[in-house]
Amino acid sequence: MAKGIYNNCYYNVVVTNDNVVVLDFWGGQMVTLKDIAEKCNVSLSTVSKALNGSSEIGARTIERVNAVAEEMGYHPNSAARALKTNRSYNIGVIFEDKTESGLQHQYFAAIFDSLKVEAESLGYDITFISSKLGGKDNYLRHTKYRGCDGIAIVVADYSRDDIKMLLESNVPVTTLDNVVAGSTAVMSDNTNGMKILAGHIISKGHKRIAYIHGEKTDVTMRRLDSFYSTCAAHNIEIPENYIIEAVYHDPALTEDATRKLLALDEPPTCILYPDDFAILGGIKVVQEKQLEIGKDISIAGYDGILLSSLLHPSITTYKQDGERLGKQLAFQLIKEIEHPGGFAPEEIYVPGYFVPGESVSDLTQN
Repeated sequence: MAKGIYNNCYYNVVVTNDNVVVLDFWGGQMVTLKDIAEKCNVSLSTVSKALNGSSEIGARTIERVNAVAEEMGYHPNSAARALKTNRSYNIGVIFEDKTESGLQHQYFAAIFDSLKVEAESLGYDITFISSKLGGKDNYLRHTKYRGCDGIAIVVADYSRDDIKMLLESNVPVTTLDNVVAGSTAVMSDNTNGMKILAGHIISKGHKRIAYIHGEKTDVTMRRLDSFYSTCAAHNIEIPENYIIEAVYHDPALTEDATRKLLALDEPPTCILYPDDFAILGGIKVVQEKQLEIGKDISIAGYDGILLSSLLHPSITTYKQDGERLGKQLAFQLIKEIEHPGGFAPEEIYVPGYFVPGESVSDLTQN
């Protein structure tokens, strides 16, 4: 049996009679696997396997060994697991937040929370990865510096060289709402979501429908294509000046766009907004013009955040399932990390659901 100190923790290395190598770490407390084995009257290899939940050991033995380990105050260090498995059990998250709302962003907050809960349930921690490391821009360098087993890209500029470098590396990656060759993409079903939302508005008799959309991303293009195709399926032509580009989560830009739309000689009867937060800019203009939402002008959002149900009148929107999206991001990434040989990249679509608020008037009743 060899003894030593690694990463500020004591360790024992034991080779048992059946050639099982046992790494025993503890945070300064002199409780070893040998101590547990002697108290339980079992072998060192049995203790090691029991603490790792091996199927080779009976349930009663596992329960007894774990109870004794807890009673004696044995706390294995994560460094031991890292040495034995060549993994850090830490996954990185990339989130380039242009809105500067950070983790308070209602839509992404749900995704982060679910991602964290799922990762922890599978034995992993999460670390937010920055492109800045030592004054240099490089996500891959920071990923390796943090020792991440894989990366979940929630929001990023995929045209960046360091994002491309990360995607071309051997680091497992899952992406949100962006399909990249060789990586699993977890997708909110934006195509079907917009089809349902626009279809509802059309069913209420609206034909003059404007769309203030977000910046041109994969998500935006999917929604925009679905908006056009849904309108075309109902023989509705959308004038060019009814489509205005803004930015997600930016009420100031949607405020300007709303002013332009309402100033047209033939303004729309309904305006779709990039998201439920950006819709606040439109509401401000409508109120300034002393128009009544759901009567004089109709509006609709996207995302289904809590805000949309608290406004008056309540906002017609399409709720994205942030909880399922975050869970799938973590689950799929960890599946690739732990089973690299059987990994095959997929596109996994997560549906949301329509939320019929009071902000869209029914013109069929007029």
